[in-house]
Amino acid sequence: MLIEDDPAKRRYEILVDDALAGFTAYLPRDGVLVFTHTEVDPGFQHKGVGSALIRGTLDQVRERGQRVVPRCPFMTAFIERHPEYADLVTSLG
Repeated sequence: MLIEDDPAKRRYEILVDDALAGFTAYLPRDGVLVFTHTEVDPGFQHKGVGSALIRGTLDQVRERGQRVVPRCPFMTAFIERHPEYADLVTSLG
């Protein structure tokens, strides 16, 4: 699995065997990324692809020194289950 940022589409994508398996969309605002929606292709659901996507996205956000505003319910639930990512969460001023 490969997680890549596609700034032109404003989303992080997860590729499985070179196929787009899902994405999490964001809006850049005031130096943070506001995540609005996560979608996993039906053929990849219930296989851990969504969690891998969010984990990889948050790891890349951390590496870049950025913060997130999770407006997407899937990302919000993931962060609640994985408090090691809670420090990335901020609010818009």
